[in-house]
Amino acid sequence: MTKETVKKKKILNYLVKFWLILLTLFLLVVLFFYGIIHEWFGPMPTFEELENPKSNLATEIYSSDGVILGTFFIENRSNVDYRDISPDLINALMAIEDIRFQDHSGVDMRALFRVFYGVVSGSRKGGGSTLTQQLAKNLFPRGNLNTPELVMRKFKEWVTAIKLERYYSKEEIIAMYLNTVFYGHNAYGIKSAAKTFFGKTPDSLNLQESALMAGVVNKPTAFSPIRNPEQSVERRNLVLWQMNKYDYIDEDVYDSVKELPLGVSKYSMLDHNQGLATYFREYLRREMKQWCSAHYKANGDPYNLYTDGLKIYTTINSTMQQYAEEAVREHLALDLQPSFYKHWDGYTNAPFVFDFDDEEEIEPAIEKIMYQAMKRSERYRRLRNAGVDKDSIDISFNTLTEMRIFTWNGSVDTVMTPMDSILHYKYLLRTGLMSMETHTGYVRAYVGGNDYRYFKYDHVTQGRRQVGSTFKPFLYTLAMQETEYSPCYKVSNISYSAELDDGTFWTPRNSSDERIGEEVTLKWALANSNNWISAYLIKRFSPLSVVNMVRNLGVESPIPAVPAIALGTPDLSLYEMVGAMNTFANKGVYIKPVFVTKIEDKNGNVLDRFVPEKTEAMDNITAYKMIELMKGVVESGTGIRLRYKYGFTNPVAGKTGTTQNQSDGWFMGIIPELTTGIWVGNEDRSVHFRTITLGQGANMALPIWAIYMKKVYADPSLGIGKGDFEKPLKDISIEFDCEKYDKQNQGEGEGFTEEGDEF
Repeated sequence: MTKETVKKKKILNYLVKFWLILLTLFLLVVLFFYGIIHEWFGPMPTFEELENPKSNLATEIYSSDGVILGTFFIENRSNVDYRDISPDLINALMAIEDIRFQDHSGVDMRALFRVFYGVVSGSRKGGGSTLTQQLAKNLFPRGNLNTPELVMRKFKEWVTAIKLERYYSKEEIIAMYLNTVFYGHNAYGIKSAAKTFFGKTPDSLNLQESALMAGVVNKPTAFSPIRNPEQSVERRNLVLWQMNKYDYIDEDVYDSVKELPLGVSKYSMLDHNQGLATYFREYLRREMKQWCSAHYKANGDPYNLYTDGLKIYTTINSTMQQYAEEAVREHLALDLQPSFYKHWDGYTNAPFVFDFDDEEEIEPAIEKIMYQAMKRSERYRRLRNAGVDKDSIDISFNTLTEMRIFTWNGSVDTVMTPMDSILHYKYLLRTGLMSMETHTGYVRAYVGGNDYRYFKYDHVTQGRRQVGSTFKPFLYTLAMQETEYSPCYKVSNISYSAELDDGTFWTPRNSSDERIGEEVTLKWALANSNNWISAYLIKRFSPLSVVNMVRNLGVESPIPAVPAIALGTPDLSLYEMVGAMNTFANKGVYIKPVFVTKIEDKNGNVLDRFVPEKTEAMDNITAYKMIELMKGVVESGTGIRLRYKYGFTNPVAGKTGTTQNQSDGWFMGIIPELTTGIWVGNEDRSVHFRTITLGQGANMALPIWAIYMKKVYADPSLGIGKGDFEKPLKDISIEFDCEKYDKQNQGEGEGFTEEGDEF
């Protein structure tokens, strides 16, 4: 055998071995990926999981006019479709993350060779993951893995990426990717991120905003425009440079846009404590948790409010809600709270008032109130849970501490003792407002308090306060319904007494001596909140009959059947009062207030619809009589400042309420299309104005209604008119003009006192 033959044989052997090794490697690779697909190395996402990838989706709360009021979430994530994404954002994303996205099938071999070359040569040439691979990683998180597991997981993501490319279009993959990415600051997905950083929807992001969003996803903390604005600008400009490089934008656009600021002035991290209708959202959260526990998905599990991406369509009108919150702030911040401070300036024991004057009794009473407030505080609970003894807690509450407190001029960082901060909050007036549409029962505005960040207690549905004279219309309703009484029916204005179960007599007093001994109309008596006429009526019709009447109006709170309820002694919620008062404008039909119209799942399938619950509480003639009676409150009674101060000339039915010692101020205002109730008072009933001039409902609560309604009337988009209440279709031979009634019956009725509305 010649040398040449031997040489050829060796070469042939080498070639055979090379191809055998190469074929073996190829077969091993094929076998390896076959094993991955068939789960030899651990589970893979199933077809069903790829078709319906799991992610925690926030539940979205929509107003009746299509505004997102807020979300309930573990991860603040909401999905959008490809058509709802700015084209600039799509271009920016491909330019910085995956320029060959449209050309590969999930794995970019050119990018992988580039990475391999970079590792071998010691140079960095960029990452090799495609957008589809990153989506696979986002949809099926890696968790805590060691190095071998991480390498294996990387190969699994290749297979998953290829499957995703088979099951979804390129447009769907881009949308899914942007929906799964974390942008920092509690924003998951582009919809939440656009809202958080720019107050926009994803389709309205401009070029520089799109470049920023595309750049942030790489390292949300390092490139955060809030925490690291300089690095964020550099990253955004790199994205713009890439877009210029790949001809998405030209040189002139790049040169101009890179000089622009970040534009995150509207940054607002989505938080349950902030935004519009915070108290309503918390009320809704409690109600929806109950709904979820009683409604089930196809797999038999109950719906999860925080992860299943529900869409809740509420009755709240975002514009009216904004007007209501503004009205509360304008009256309390600019008028009533400054008046309260001035009213108490220089007084000992301010702002507490007690029925006794003995200083030896007052000081312990104040100490008791303050100590109870201390024990209810979050600071106290934290210290007790940490095992701190009570003496040390007392010392800490009287030690100067850095803190942030609420004021009507905004949050203030200050140094004070925790006990001084408690006293600061005792001074602050609180409020609640609820406004519902008369004939549908839809609640259009809901203000549960001053600021949900500092005051978690809801004065619409949670709070119950003494209602004072706002209860009197229910007594008058009974009189209108059970007899032939009309608003112009006359009763002698003298003292009346009712016998109690123990044989004693209940005899109320009036705050005014006007028209004593005269015959006065029921309309005049209600307009001026006359207590003697209320005593006459409760004696005439019995407390139990009034309680039964009120039950028909949706009031469920405990009401003792005693004569004193005629003056408003029961503690009721604002929610109950508004629902009950609305019955008069709704022609005698009680509608349970409605907060939600429908609930959808994440795919838009309707899961539940809600219709108003209605009950006929009284006939429409009685209801109309009561409207006419309550018009008198505004025309010539305790609510007349709506006319002379605020300029309302349209028909308004109303009722003020002031409880004992001015602890609570109420106003219920009714127009044909809206019923709105307002309560104002302090946290403690021992804290209040000392005079009825300042402490009456007409001064504390009525102005909020006036400010709110002025805004509502001024907005033509709301369509709220100034017409009169509709009369019953049935012809009624009742004279509502008491002057004409007087002439017919040779009687007379006149006069009012604005300050007569006292418990």
